[in-house]
Amino acid sequence: MFFVGIDLHKKTIAVCVVDQQLRIIGRQSFLCVEPERIREYFAKLGRFHAVVEATASYEWLWQLLEPLAQRLVLAHPKKLRIIAESTRKSDRLDAQVLAEFLARGMIPQAYRPTPRQRQHRTLVRHRCYLRRQASSRRVKIRRVVSDYNADRSDLFTAEGLQYLAALKLAAADRFVIDQLLTAWTHQLQQLREAEKQLRVFAQGAGAAEAEAREVLGSIPGVGVVTIDILLSEIGDIHRFRAANEVVAYAGLAPARRESAGKTKDLGITKDGSRLLRWAMVEAAWRLVRQTARWRNVYETLQRRRGKKKAIVAIARRLLTVVVAVWRKGEKYRLAM
Repeated sequence: MFFVGIDLHKKTIAVCVVDQQLRIIGRQSFLCVEPERIREYFAKLGRFHAVVEATASYEWLWQLLEPLAQRLVLAHPKKLRIIAESTRKSDRLDAQVLAEFLARGMIPQAYRPTPRQRQHRTLVRHRCYLRRQASSRRVKIRRVVSDYNADRSDLFTAEGLQYLAALKLAAADRFVIDQLLTAWTHQLQQLREAEKQLRVFAQGAGAAEAEAREVLGSIPGVGVVTIDILLSEIGDIHRFRAANEVVAYAGLAPARRESAGKTKDLGITKDGSRLLRWAMVEAAWRLVRQTARWRNVYETLQRRRGKKKAIVAIARRLLTVVVAVWRKGEKYRLAM
């Protein structure tokens, strides 16, 4: 049995093969543009286990090697780095470190989404990208208009756009405004198309996903956009053993520093999914506006800790509620 460590980069691959006694059997380098040569090399290895880090571009290699390997392991890059850097410092040995850790059973594994989850994540992240781009165009337009002391709250309504078209601007500023408006209009159209595609995607949900959408939609403050982000970023809720693991995955867990018997509370870790963390904070703001019970909790926290820390605490508690209803398959009840 061979154990293969694969150090995957954008253009190249470094491979190290070891046996069960950690003896190096072979090393090889490939260009990513030569998949047939890669396939031939691995086909000649016979029985092997292989490991690759969960980088942004690992999926094509996984699909290439899955029919050949007895076992493929997806390594968690951050957790693996903590272990590897304690024993190895040279980047040249990354593939060897992966192979040795695989042989020892020391690889911290990453979650690999299902094909549907990957498609969902792609669509959701694209929609969020379009929203950010459209918002950026609006901010730039307001910035130009503000130089003329002419900004107004309804600038992007039909009436506001008529006002903007009639506004007297310097030739250069008018050129910039017109281009930004064209880009903004185009992105709004793209956004509508992305939202339509997501609605079509949701119609193809299986029983478990459809149930999750229904129970998550019963939580105040959690709308369609938040549900899509929760489903695409978390994937299978049962891969987490407890709610605090989901909180940590969202980067909402508070960090602490202990020294000389003293404990100091720090800010949240901000590890994990940035999009999930943003969605939960936005949902928390809606929640405190919509329900008196949560608003009272928020106001109590705000008096002690300030607005930002209070809303993050609400987002963290809301995420534990999300986990509870999702796991149980039961709709939200205020008494929870």
